[in-house]
Amino acid sequence: MRIIAGEARGRRIDAPEGRNTRPTLDRIRENMFNILQNEIPGSHVLDLFAGSGALSFESLSRGASDAVLVDSDRKANAVQKQNAETLRYSDRVRLFHCDWSRAVQHLVEEARIFDIVFLDPPYVMTDLQNVFTALIPLIGSDTLIVLEHEAGKEILVPECFTIRKERSWGYCAMTVYQLNSGGE
Repeated sequence: MRIIAGEARGRRIDAPEGRNTRPTLDRIRENMFNILQNEIPGSHVLDLFAGSGALSFESLSRGASDAVLVDSDRKANAVQKQNAETLRYSDRVRLFHCDWSRAVQHLVEEARIFDIVFLDPPYVMTDLQNVFTALIPLIGSDTLIVLEHEAGKEILVPECFTIRKERSWGYCAMTVYQLNSGGE
C-alpha cells in the first residue's frame, strides 16, 4: 500500500498480516479522497476500526491536523505505530488499542470533537446504530462520518443522521453521513 497524495505521496505503508483486517485498496482510497479532498486540510480525524491506519495517514498527508486511530487488533495497532514512525507522524497521531466503545467513551470524557470520522468495520457489521449514537458527543453539525461498507448491503444507522454522499466501486461502497441539525 502507498500514500496517494500530499506530503507523503508515494511512501509505502504496511498492513497487518492475517485476515483480521481488510485494508482499503489504493484505488478505492484515491476515489474516496477525491470526494473528500476539500474537507481534509486542518481537520481532526477519528478512525474507528483503523486497521493499518491508511485512511488516517492519507488524511495527515493531505493536511489533516491530527488523527486518533482505534483498533482492538494487536497486530493492527503495532502496524499503525510502525506506519506513524515511518511517515514521521508520531506527534500527530494517537493510538488506542481497545474496543471502539472504550475509546469513544474515553474521548467523550476528554470532550474531543472531530471533523471527520472514518468507520471501516467488518463488513458483517451492518447494524451501526450503537456506533453512530455513541459518536454524537464527539461530532459537530459539520462533521462527516465516512463509512466504508460492502456495496448493496443495508446499513442501519439512527434516523438523526442524513446521507450526504454515496459511491460504490465493485464490492466496496462509501456512504458519508452528517448529523441532522436537530439531532443533537
